[in-house]
Amino acid sequence: MPDGALHLLAAGLPWDDRLPAVRACHDDELRLLEQQLLRRTACVPTSSMGRLFDAVASLAGVCHRAEYDAQAAMELEARTERVDAPGYGFAILDEPDGSWRLDAAPVIAEVVEDVLAGTPTTVLATRFHQGVADLTVEVALRQASTTGLTRVTLSGGVFLNAHLSSLCDRSLSARGFEVLRHRKVPPSDAGISLGQVAVLAHTYPLTRTDRRYTAPEEESACA
Repeated sequence: MPDGALHLLAAGLPWDDRLPAVRACHDDELRLLEQQLLRRTACVPTSSMGRLFDAVASLAGVCHRAEYDAQAAMELEARTERVDAPGYGFAILDEPDGSWRLDAAPVIAEVVEDVLAGTPTTVLATRFHQGVADLTVEVALRQASTTGLTRVTLSGGVFLNAHLSSLCDRSLSARGFEVLRHRKVPPSDAGISLGQVAVLAHTYPLTRTDRRYTAPEEESACA
């Protein structure tokens, strides 16, 4: 079921039959999805940026059902143009406890507005990528204002996206941040195992026994 239809409801927007993401769903799928959301059945909340890429790709009519990992995100990236375009704006909401959270509802609303206005897919894709880059910079600026840190690491599966990574790198560097990017280890889940080994090695001093690692008896060797 296309993520676009789900994000429409989450953003408080109606299922408009003019939207590709809605047309891609059968009536019974939409009814099932609506009931799931109302009853909160088999609905797992996620903060994954990848799912937002899936949603925008579906809303734009680029990809509704992925046949391989990250298909929708890659096809959306392929539609981008190397031109300056105003990014879609995320909302940053301040919470009572002093924390803050990111809200993609305004982005979904702007994407829908552009789709209904007949805006070319290339413009949609370009504006979305720029919006994510703008958000990355805003988050870094907020963190820097409270922590003083000026080094930013671009990591996570979303940064397999070369266009987005370049946008973020240029924008952050222009604001004085030191930007760290992956060179030898992929930023996606493929690099997690190496990180687990690094954490394990830092947590437990290595014991050399026939050139093999021996974990303390009371601890598990699994990361």
